Amino acid sequence: MKELEEKIIEKLKEIYDPEIPIDIYSMGLIYKINLEEIEKDKINCKIDMTLTSPACPVAGDLVKEVESSILAMDKIEKMKVKLTFKPPWNKDMISEEGQEIMEMEGAFIK
Repeated sequence: MKELEEKIIEKLKEIYDPEIPIDIYSMGLIYKINLEEIEKDKINCKIDMTLTSPACPVAGDLVKEVESSILAMDKIEKMKVKLTFKPPWNKDMISEEGQEIMEMEGAFIK
C-alpha cells in the first residue's frame, strides 16, 4: 500500500490552486491519505484536505479534481475527499520544496 500511497502523492503534486504557483500537496493542503483494501487490487481511498481559506473560490473545483484524478488510478475502487478546516491551514504547512518554489516565483507568503 505504501507504493500506491506514493503514486497518489505524485498525482496530488499535479494539482494546483490556480492562484498559487505550487501543488496542493507541497502547499500542505493534504492532511491525510487513508487507503483501505476491500479485496485484491480494489482499494478505497479517503483524503482529508483543507483549503487556504474557507472562502476559497475554487473549493468545489479542487475537491472534484482530487477525486477524479485519484479515482482514475489503477486499483482505486472508491474515492472520497473530506474537506476540513481543523486545524486551519497556515503558511507554516508549506513544504520546504513549496517554499523554495514560491520564493523563486516571487510569491512567498509572509
